[in-house]
Amino acid sequence: MSWLGELFFGQGVAHSVLMFAIVIALGIVLGKVKVWGISLGITWILFVGIICSHFGMQVDGHILHFVQEFGLILFVYSVGLQVGPGFFSSFRKGGMTLNMLATGIVLLGVVTTYIIHVVTGLPITTMVGVLSGAVTNTPGLGAAQQAYMDASGMEDPTIALGYAVAYPLGVVGIICSIMLMRVLFRVNLEKENEALEREDTDKGSNAQQFSVRVTNPALFGKDLKEVTRLINRKFVFSRVYHEDDSIELGSSETCLSAGDKLLVVAALQDIDAITAFLGERVEVEWEKLDKKLVSRRIAITKAAVNGKMLGEMKLRNCFGVNVTRVNRAGVDLVARPNLQLQIGDRLTVVGPEAAVNNVAKVLGNSLRRLREPNLVPIFLGIFLGIVLGSIPFTFPGIPQPVKLGLAGGPLIIAILVSRFGPQYGLVTYTTMSANLMLREVGIALFLASVGLRAGNGFVETIINQGGYAWIGYGVIITLVPLIIIGIIARAVYKVNYFTLMGLIAGSMTDPPALAYSNGVAGNDAPSVSYATVYPLTMFLRVLMAQLLILLFA
Repeated sequence: MSWLGELFFGQGVAHSVLMFAIVIALGIVLGKVKVWGISLGITWILFVGIICSHFGMQVDGHILHFVQEFGLILFVYSVGLQVGPGFFSSFRKGGMTLNMLATGIVLLGVVTTYIIHVVTGLPITTMVGVLSGAVTNTPGLGAAQQAYMDASGMEDPTIALGYAVAYPLGVVGIICSIMLMRVLFRVNLEKENEALEREDTDKGSNAQQFSVRVTNPALFGKDLKEVTRLINRKFVFSRVYHEDDSIELGSSETCLSAGDKLLVVAALQDIDAITAFLGERVEVEWEKLDKKLVSRRIAITKAAVNGKMLGEMKLRNCFGVNVTRVNRAGVDLVARPNLQLQIGDRLTVVGPEAAVNNVAKVLGNSLRRLREPNLVPIFLGIFLGIVLGSIPFTFPGIPQPVKLGLAGGPLIIAILVSRFGPQYGLVTYTTMSANLMLREVGIALFLASVGLRAGNGFVETIINQGGYAWIGYGVIITLVPLIIIGIIARAVYKVNYFTLMGLIAGSMTDPPALAYSNGVAGNDAPSVSYATVYPLTMFLRVLMAQLLILLFA
């Protein structure tokens, strides 16, 4: 039975693969266990790795280092692909305020960490590990480890140990801070939901469909092109129902008459202004009237269409159809001529059935092609990300050049590729399931590697090196910034409680806290604010972890 012992406690390739399989599988199973509705989720992989390593089931250090870095790259790159399209738009309107508050949370956490370092004399490397665990930010841990390796040429196991010790109460502390905000401000969830609905009504920008009867005498005899210029709003005339019971697609040459009924698609905040200018809202059963016209959603799957403006396609002139909406990632957008199309967009096309079928051939409309993975942008982006992450940047007062590293470089490239790639004909579309699979595989490999590397001295650190005190430091780092900024957000900026929940979870890049927030809210407001602050927060967490190491280690 020596082969069995060699398999579990040896050093071969089979042993390494077996250990990763055991650690990841057990970690995922344990991550489904909840205590008082809270779970550590996939982070259980880290603790299973520590336990296995503590009992002698270790993996060769070179293999661990490679798998750890490769897993981190896969994770941060897939995150960048997901959040990239909305990264820059997140700074508009209320997003600027949310990102400012999230930045405050990040900086307060760094200041708190440095103060504890000065007061206790604990090495900054250990404190950065505690910081990464307290804010549940795994890429920050990876960035800190790599920064210390680049600066000193050696590894410091206390970075991973500090992360592992602080992480559990970090998850709990974030959720507790969300609960505390509700108690401090005596939040009534029903009132918050009503306020949120009013805010959505005032600021909504998603495409909405409505019908209007033309009663404004100033518009009689004018064509839709001139009417569009007079209203000066972003909208689309889909169909026109004339008084003689004829229906036609809205085009620039269509002339309006008294009593004409229009099917209009516009952003929610523009509906009242458009209605007041044209006439009055009416209810029309277009499905019963449109005997010769069909409305169908067509997916863009041809690479030749990727990156083109909707107006460039000339679908109205060439096929006699109207595009009324463009659905992107579940959100309906007004079909403006200057809207840039991407692979995966779904266009709502209205027109004669034969014409709509021809448009489908031009755009692709092959769902099978959407399911095929586009590997070139992934590995090309990883290549560019590693190059960017390896470039040293020199700043005054910092003894060592700063690098974005294997976490920051791929993250930035992924954001840029997913946002601007279509403009240059690069197909960056990946299905949500494919992105999630890539991300989960990456983080699982990373956490397993960190756990297997850190387990050898974990128990000794807790018992003999005062590791129990690190837990307290982690709680302070978790709660102090969240409570201070939470109070400012609520008292000064009047942030809706549901939005505040997502802000807190996003500023800590903590999925368990987001899951808790969504369960309490019963709407998508926490997810929206989480996604708004997540990209900038992730970047700052990675950067700050490196700067603390380079400045004070």
